[in-house]
Amino acid sequence: MKKFLIIPFLAVMAFTACKKKDNTVSTLVTYSTPTIVVSGAQYYSIPVGGALPTISASSYDSFYKESYPVVVDQSTLDNTAPGLYVVNITAKNKYGMKGSAGIYVAVTDVNPTLNLAGSYLRLSNLQPVTVTKRANGLYEIDNVGGVVPPSSAIVPALFVQVDDSTMSFPLQSTSQGDIYGVSASINMADSTFRYKIGGTGPFNPNAVRVFQKQ
Repeated sequence: MKKFLIIPFLAVMAFTACKKKDNTVSTLVTYSTPTIVVSGAQYYSIPVGGALPTISASSYDSFYKESYPVVVDQSTLDNTAPGLYVVNITAKNKYGMKGSAGIYVAVTDVNPTLNLAGSYLRLSNLQPVTVTKRANGLYEIDNVGGVVPPSSAIVPALFVQVDDSTMSFPLQSTSQGDIYGVSASINMADSTFRYKIGGTGPFNPNAVRVFQKQ
């Protein structure tokens, strides 16, 4: 008799455990954030004192299949001071989950005929890098540290040419941490630019990195 009483008891326990597991799975929640689509360019350049660009964007959450209003925050952009500024664009879905995007605006009076884009070598190790022009005076270097591959420290960065001898290399986020340029300068006579890298990235802050156009 005892043998037959134990078997139904175990069966009931197994059924209860399975039922509890199913209930747990059914309470999982999926989180989603809106995707922001910017109308127009991602990079802009304006002269000092020039008009701020008109930036428009929309957002859509593909999980909830709904659109949400966007907020374009230009409060961080100062058109009176040369440099690089990020205009933040955000949108929240009905559950408060936020999506974000950024527009980059260079403020500079540099002559539009000047162009630093091209192939460069870091002089200390002859590592080639590429500089791409994104807007007037606004450039992106594909290997800011000029490090030799393979390396996780190969990350891009943006800088602004302020005049014939000055570059603005502001604080910016990368996959290797936040970085910024120190003692950044340009020498148009020998087609070089140089800087040290500060911040939380893996770069030696004392190394002067000099790049020469090829």
